[in-house]
Amino acid sequence: MTTKFVHNNHAQLDTKNLNVYINGAQILKDVNVSIPKGKITCIIGPSGCGKSTLLRTFNRLNDRVEGLKMNGEVNLGDNNILEASSSKLSEVRRNIGLVPQRPCPLPMSIYDNVAYGCRIHGIRNKKKLDSIVEHYLKAVGLWEEVKDRLKNPASKLSGGQQQRLCLARSLAVEPSYLLADESTSALDPISSKKVEQLFTELKKDYSIVMVTHTLRQALRIADHVIFMYLGEVIEEGSAEEVFHHPKHELTQEYLNGAFS
Repeated sequence: MTTKFVHNNHAQLDTKNLNVYINGAQILKDVNVSIPKGKITCIIGPSGCGKSTLLRTFNRLNDRVEGLKMNGEVNLGDNNILEASSSKLSEVRRNIGLVPQRPCPLPMSIYDNVAYGCRIHGIRNKKKLDSIVEHYLKAVGLWEEVKDRLKNPASKLSGGQQQRLCLARSLAVEPSYLLADESTSALDPISSKKVEQLFTELKKDYSIVMVTHTLRQALRIADHVIFMYLGEVIEEGSAEEVFHHPKHELTQEYLNGAFS
């Protein structure tokens, strides 16, 4: 049976008994999580616990990892993403976008960076593309800074500007979910604060899942928290519950700085 993926901003994202192996080593163990709509979900835990692997499994970005095997379910609505054929991955990633750890503008102009995904999905009308580029550059607070140099290479922007450009590029295809893999870790404090503020504003229209090593950042912006340890989800719940009333002793130890 062919799995059909359609663009759906109302589809629920969750996992059921998700296991991931790389070269025989189990990286994720029976992960069951449900990502709430219209909120910022922060995935926290010590280095090597599987945070980024989980995040990148949500839209199959781990597929090219040598020795990768997966079983279980990653569901977007009624569709198991793990069953999507290679030809359907473009639509999966349109629904679930990613802002990378480090700014990675494409080797083209500022304008073409934002328009890139739209063109892939069939938008060719210049007036429509102009409108999309302006709208999403405004959405990330970059329009006033670049409106007179849209044809300039994106590589000429500062690191913080490049990261906001990458965010605009992800938003331009109107995803339902936005994944952020430590997206402020390579930025200076001022640029990092701008991106955090953007995420807080954007959750009105998008569901955001963010991996962070910084507990203070999670405390500032998280609505929902997933705490992982050694490939397992130890605790999941609202930020209020996990940070102030943790149910698991391991969660409390991590929050108290016993390990990192």
